Amino acid sequence: MASPPERATSPGLALAALGIVYGDIGTSPLYALRECFRASHDLSVTLPTITGLLSLIIWALLLVVTVKYLLFVMRADNQGEGGILALMALGQRHREESAFPLRIGPVIALGLIGASLVYGDGIITPAISVLSAVEGIEVETTAYRPYTLPIAIAVLLVFFAIQSRGTGRLGEWFGPIMLLWFLTLAVLGIKSAVQTPEVFAAVSPHHAVQFLIDHPPQGFAVLGSVFLVLTGAEALYADMGHFGKAPIRLGWYSVVLPSLLLQYLGQGALLVRQPEAVTNPFYLLAPGWFLIPLVVLATSATIIASQAMLTGAFSLTHQAIQLGYLPRMHIRYTSASQIGQIYVPAMNLMMLIGTVGLVLLFGTSSNLAAAYGIAVAGTMVMTTLLISVVARRQWKWSRPAVILVTGCFLVMDLSFFASNVLKIPHGGWLPLIMGTGIFLLMTTWNGGRRLIAKHLWSKMPQLTTYLTEVRTQPFTRVSGTAIYLTQFPGLTPPSFVQNVRHNKVLHEQLVFLTTTTARVPTVTDSHYVRIEPLAKDVRRVVIQYGFMETPNIPRLLAACRIQGLDLDLDRATFFLSRVNSLATPKPGMALWRERLFIFLSRNSQRASSFFHIPVEQVVEIGVVVEI
Repeated sequence: MASPPERATSPGLALAALGIVYGDIGTSPLYALRECFRASHDLSVTLPTITGLLSLIIWALLLVVTVKYLLFVMRADNQGEGGILALMALGQRHREESAFPLRIGPVIALGLIGASLVYGDGIITPAISVLSAVEGIEVETTAYRPYTLPIAIAVLLVFFAIQSRGTGRLGEWFGPIMLLWFLTLAVLGIKSAVQTPEVFAAVSPHHAVQFLIDHPPQGFAVLGSVFLVLTGAEALYADMGHFGKAPIRLGWYSVVLPSLLLQYLGQGALLVRQPEAVTNPFYLLAPGWFLIPLVVLATSATIIASQAMLTGAFSLTHQAIQLGYLPRMHIRYTSASQIGQIYVPAMNLMMLIGTVGLVLLFGTSSNLAAAYGIAVAGTMVMTTLLISVVARRQWKWSRPAVILVTGCFLVMDLSFFASNVLKIPHGGWLPLIMGTGIFLLMTTWNGGRRLIAKHLWSKMPQLTTYLTEVRTQPFTRVSGTAIYLTQFPGLTPPSFVQNVRHNKVLHEQLVFLTTTTARVPTVTDSHYVRIEPLAKDVRRVVIQYGFMETPNIPRLLAACRIQGLDLDLDRATFFLSRVNSLATPKPGMALWRERLFIFLSRNSQRASSFFHIPVEQVVEIGVVVEI
């Protein structure tokens, strides 16, 4: 399996990355520094405090984003792809490929926990981003306050409604809009910072250390608010497959990092001059005439940030389905040329309900900020633990080197996570509950598939033995090709057993087809194919594809003609085994989880639709399995 070719670094690709990768972290200045001074932290708005907080923010960006993610984590690419599930799959590359569902071991558990927390973070990001942007209209006069919530909800409803139409044309504007956004951040920031040059002392890390020494209880609590400047850092790694490492790094070093640093320094300088501006330092940086244009620009930037998060959730769902940790769902492709542009209706609806519900429940971005961060911090911890596995297994690092490097990152991650734990009573419980629910769904689906696989493995005869027995019987041979889909290439599919038992016929040509998902994003060389003759006009075919690919069985079989598998697919009949599960007290999973698995199975997308098989050529034969 070859590695993908390196992408050329270009300003155009870096500009596109600005619109997709940096939306979330780029809109953090709307609320991050303001939340550091929330009443519960009991911090005075003085120069030493402001300098200490700015130093924490600056060094959090440098150490976590620049050092950890850009220089270290992005080395762990799975054929160029990144993200928590791609990293989990990379950590499992040493294991042999198998059609049997993998047991949930420590490495897989870490990946699934991280992925589950991403969903929890995904519903908060659009809510807090859009709400904090729209709240800018309250800076001019409180008369607009009653309209803030309805406007934010209207923006979110339109945003989720247009997902089914795709974002191809809008995406062309994302990069330029975000470039304008970052330039605006830089200009507003430097204009304020030069008026109070004392804030530039925050570049020295000793101010951060001194702040934590001088304010031990508040310093620990305020780390949860400082962490808000890092939300979106995971996107750098998750979107690596779309743009490559170099454009993402170029965008960070040349535009994003300087703009963010200048903006935070500018907000800090404003607070030194006007401590009362702590109510909304971002918007109070702007001159009065620029307030409404800035609200419009900020709202556009937050919509782009939300789009990036939602696109990431769709992509994550697609990966989880292909890897066997979520049931099959309907996936629509919204672009004929860009395979990454997908739409998952069920996930879109779930996130719409969750996001609007959060806006109604919390009411203000400040209240939402009290719940924001713990899911992101948890995902960062999982990423660091998985990176240690990859460094040891794939990169062959020595144990002391792994402990030293990842241990330093883990100390930072756990510090931020522990501080965010304080947010649990104030709303942080919500993303944790949602993440826990997603984790239970993933592990239940995987566990149910394993139970069914064990049952079939113990009950179904070996394919070669059963074929020998069947071919000695005087069954009627009918014209055409029968393609039987089977999970295990060595076992007889239940649909074949039932068809022979009840109809007592055999087709002239028999193909037993197994598709498996590799632990790599894509499989090169027109997919890995193994064709094995079992008897005259009887073949066993195993086709492997990557977890970023969608299995289209007619297309895959057509591509097999170059390897000698020439089938008349227009006249072929596809036989599928439809497994109907029954929950029982037998050893396996808890009864309620078995019932949950049955519910998920009954509501999952039909296999014929998932594999893009024409419905008029499909015959489904049921089999009952007690789990």
